[in-house]
Amino acid sequence: MVNTGRFVVLVLAYRLLVPLLSGSAEPDHTTKESYVVYMGSPSGGGDPEAVQAAHLQMLSSIVPSDEQGRVALTHSYHHAFEGFAAALTDKEAAALSGHERVVSVFKDRALQLHTTRSWDFLEVQSGLQSGRLGRRASGDVIMGIVDTGVWPESPSFNDAGMRDVPARWRGVCMEGPDFKKSNCNKKLIGARFYGVQPESSASNASSSAVATPAATGSPRDTVGHGTHTASTAAGAVVSDADYYGLARGAAKGGAPSSRVAVYRACSLGGCSASAVLKAIDDAVGDGVDVISISIGMSSVFQSDFLTDPIALGALHAHQRGVLVVCSGGNDGPNPYTVVNSAPWILTVAASSIDRSFQSTIALGNGDVVKGVAINFSNHSLSGEQYPLVFGAQVAAHYAPVAEASNCYPGSLDAQKVAGKIVVCVSTDPMVSRRVKKLVAEGSGARGLVLIDDAEKDVPFVTGGFALSQVGTDAGAQILEYINSTKNPTAVILQTEDVGDFKPAPVVASFSARGPGLTESILKPDLMAPGVSILAATIPSTDSEDVPPGKKQSAYAIKSGTSMACPHVAGAAAFVKSAHPGWTPSMIRSALMTTATTTNNLGKPLASSTGAAATGHDMGAGEMSPLRALSPGLVFDTSTQDYLDLLCYYGYKEQQVRKISGAARFSCPAGAPSPDLIASAVNYPSISVPRLKRGRPATVARTAMNVGPSNATYAATVDAPPGLAVRVSPDRLVFSRRWTTARYEVSFDVAAAAAVSKGYVHGAVTWSDGAHSVRTPFAVNVL
Repeated sequence: MVNTGRFVVLVLAYRLLVPLLSGSAEPDHTTKESYVVYMGSPSGGGDPEAVQAAHLQMLSSIVPSDEQGRVALTHSYHHAFEGFAAALTDKEAAALSGHERVVSVFKDRALQLHTTRSWDFLEVQSGLQSGRLGRRASGDVIMGIVDTGVWPESPSFNDAGMRDVPARWRGVCMEGPDFKKSNCNKKLIGARFYGVQPESSASNASSSAVATPAATGSPRDTVGHGTHTASTAAGAVVSDADYYGLARGAAKGGAPSSRVAVYRACSLGGCSASAVLKAIDDAVGDGVDVISISIGMSSVFQSDFLTDPIALGALHAHQRGVLVVCSGGNDGPNPYTVVNSAPWILTVAASSIDRSFQSTIALGNGDVVKGVAINFSNHSLSGEQYPLVFGAQVAAHYAPVAEASNCYPGSLDAQKVAGKIVVCVSTDPMVSRRVKKLVAEGSGARGLVLIDDAEKDVPFVTGGFALSQVGTDAGAQILEYINSTKNPTAVILQTEDVGDFKPAPVVASFSARGPGLTESILKPDLMAPGVSILAATIPSTDSEDVPPGKKQSAYAIKSGTSMACPHVAGAAAFVKSAHPGWTPSMIRSALMTTATTTNNLGKPLASSTGAAATGHDMGAGEMSPLRALSPGLVFDTSTQDYLDLLCYYGYKEQQVRKISGAARFSCPAGAPSPDLIASAVNYPSISVPRLKRGRPATVARTAMNVGPSNATYAATVDAPPGLAVRVSPDRLVFSRRWTTARYEVSFDVAAAAAVSKGYVHGAVTWSDGAHSVRTPFAVNVL
């Protein structure tokens, strides 16, 4: 976990250092790097070969005549939007950026992977029964998973009992040395792969100079991440799934009747931006309904909308009726770390479920300490007790005590450690749990007790090595025992899963927090299970992951917003199957306004620190898919809203026209102002980035009735002390279904009231007695 102060210092140091470094030498204009050339909405025609030929001609026009042999495209985009990726020098990239048809040019950067019981837990939390609802789900919804590929042999992709593939499907099942067309079926209906750099030996500028996949490529997952996310979103029901005996139960996706199409744009090292953009383009062209992307940029170096490949692809997907769901990132709990925060993306935070993996430490004095980890050690209460030592007591020669206490690499004396259980602390955030485990294990330790409050909510998987993590209070008890006796001993027992754990859900410590890049939009949007999620995986090639005497598990337990994202994508597909005519923003709205804000103790949701969770932690709250089927009211956000947002954000009218493909588009009258975004976008939450006493802020929203006719909704406000919130009108009357009503919410600092500076949170809730439509708000009081 990153210390906030240290984090800020590192960021400032980097920003100061980069200009100094960049000015220390002349730029090299001959070095070629991969760039993405984005050209906005398709210009027409639709013939892929003609589009590629036009892209090659444009590329050829800026490459020197004596280097025409290297004119080639890595990718050509022509379904949802237009553009291409190619190897360019800085000078060539600058020349293309000035072309009349080009909107933006940016480097093809690397994106990061955001690395059972969860669906049952969500159903219990909703308080509803799903029997009748399950019959409403159809098998016609198609989910696109942009990730590391798929392991098609997993039983999670069994198509038993499924109907024929929908006739509207236009995708393919790409073959490779280890992947055949027969690997696709009625469940896994499509598979593509990307990520190949252009060949420098291309001989001419014809359309044949598009780089083709290498012979070694295929859609097969070699990482496990993509298989895990795909099965979480839409895996078939598999009885008696488990991870070496833990978390046993039925593994299933959120939309088990939906179809899956995978787009392998990533590997273990990350994802190419140009490949991710191509995957989104192909997924829209293939005919998917929902796209799940558990990938993102660094929260430290976020880009504007026109150089963020996921934001660009998602905007055009929305234009064509495809909902894009993305993970919010794992850089929490620091604020301003959420990524994938464009308003047209459904951004997901991660939470825990009501299951804990307990690793018990039995001390030699009879005391028992409950820790957390996933280990399959051979320690036993009836067997041998092991000497227990603090890291500082077994420090290597000349090693600082502080380093040995933290299990720093090279800090432990192997002769003193061998055969013992070592206790280490985590006062140095630069040494991860995995490193400490490797240091202790490499020094011959029989186990490791880690004292660390950070990430204690996320069990660390350690295979056959005995490890347990405890908080500082329990750690103090263990250290006190070590100091109280001459020969302290202990054993670390195998992990047991504990059900009906309380409180749950809790916002995961790693889950990225808002505000987002655009503070006028509240991000993240929604929270879903992302801690210790059991789902399908690939056969492990790492012997460390397989306990002694066990066969490889077909399922794995993983944590991250990567795991939360496909939960929401699966829920979105579930809602789409019941309401095929709903737009992406209607589905998002239904999921957000019906989210729950209480845990299984009936108390307000909390962060991992125990503090009350805010909208910047959890968005609208923990999703409740069953409730989302009948939201009562929805907030339908149009493409026009998003284009107006780009104007308010400062983009020129001509740029927005190219992006939208609407030649007659005009920006709203008046000067651009980010403060106007809160009203410009009909969003199911509200964020006011600046509020001063005596200068009220007013935000407008339009609600659509998707429930019964002749409905009347009354507003209630939950506001923090000192913040005056008024809703006008405070009653909305709908004579028919599909009719709309507009209202305004005004915010001001109450006269002579003491109100906290910074962001404060609350909600406006509309109710007709049967439906509860909650829209959270965040207001930054200056």
